[in-house]
Amino acid sequence: MKSYLVLEDGTVFQAEAFGAPSLNVGEVVFNTSMTGYQEILTDPSYAGQIVTMTYPLIGNYGINPEDFESRQPFVRGFVVKELCSDPSHWQAHRSLNDYLTKNGIPGLFGLDTRALTRHLRVEGTLRGVLATADYGPAEANQDLGANGGLLALAGQWRVPHLPPALRDWLMELQLKAQQFVLSRPVLEVTTPTAYHLEPQDGRSRGPKVVVVDFGVKQNILRILTSLGCQVTVVPATATAEEILALEPAGVLLSNGPGDPKDVPEGIATARILMAAGIPLYGICLGHQILGLAMGGNSFKLKFGHRGANHPVKDCLSGRIYITSQNHGYSLDESTLPPEVMVTHRNLNDNTVEGIMHTQLPVWSVQYHPEASPGPEDSRYLFDRFLTALVR
Repeated sequence: MKSYLVLEDGTVFQAEAFGAPSLNVGEVVFNTSMTGYQEILTDPSYAGQIVTMTYPLIGNYGINPEDFESRQPFVRGFVVKELCSDPSHWQAHRSLNDYLTKNGIPGLFGLDTRALTRHLRVEGTLRGVLATADYGPAEANQDLGANGGLLALAGQWRVPHLPPALRDWLMELQLKAQQFVLSRPVLEVTTPTAYHLEPQDGRSRGPKVVVVDFGVKQNILRILTSLGCQVTVVPATATAEEILALEPAGVLLSNGPGDPKDVPEGIATARILMAAGIPLYGICLGHQILGLAMGGNSFKLKFGHRGANHPVKDCLSGRIYITSQNHGYSLDESTLPPEVMVTHRNLNDNTVEGIMHTQLPVWSVQYHPEASPGPEDSRYLFDRFLTALVR
């Protein structure tokens, strides 16, 4: 079945459909990883986004029950060049197509992902609609409402040289979509109640760590429990008073989707925890929240950092790490107060990848030290956090 990816600037890509026959709106982004599509699909930081893989062959090792990063997939759509419908791997339980179909996520294959990626690099991240060709205006309006109105597709569609039926549908969709406003996807992916995890492998019970779940990846929790931590996961709406009542040795602010300025409650909570002298560690969105809590500002990157091959320099040791990243925002270094030190820096664009407070036990990194793009050498950041907890 023919399907379409329509960007907010009027650019239209036509390709073949796979996954669930559906219509979804989202922010169209690209990821440069060669493997790890299952982890990408289930990373809560991709909530509300249509993800394009730049590596051409996707689906060749299928889907297995070991590599999920959360309880469900969060992407709004998935775009690939070449789809493998017959995966070959000893752990595979199903194909990528079956997995997306079961979870109601539409996909496109046969699309020129290189052209789409180059377009996004030039124009910046764009919002878009991914839909099968048999969807009309009524169904589009219904699906946009069911999807919570995540994105407002405003502006004029530039759709010359299209078949009349498709052109009319796109124009109707554009008019229908203008009534929806940008929502905050952060609270969509958090756990509604707190839960507790004990140390793994019979380890003795170590320090208590509270993880504030803005969209936490499971491997963060696995690493903490493997280090002997007693982990309590609380939702993003948890107050500082509720967190302090758990008597944690330290608090970790997790990764998650969206703009950190859309989480004012989290920023306020971080300020109170810092004032209480609790050791704090932030990852990705948690890093940005800590930066804002300390008085800094953030800005949106043109097309974000998403992939498993981003070079980052540890300014304290001088060592270079190849990191896994997934974010569309960055801290503005010029706005950070004097007592905040930049500890890590992105070597592609010189943006801030890590900070620490020189007077308080507060650290954070923009990238994902729990992810493994090959080496696991960024795990030292968890050891550094643990050392601060056991003093």
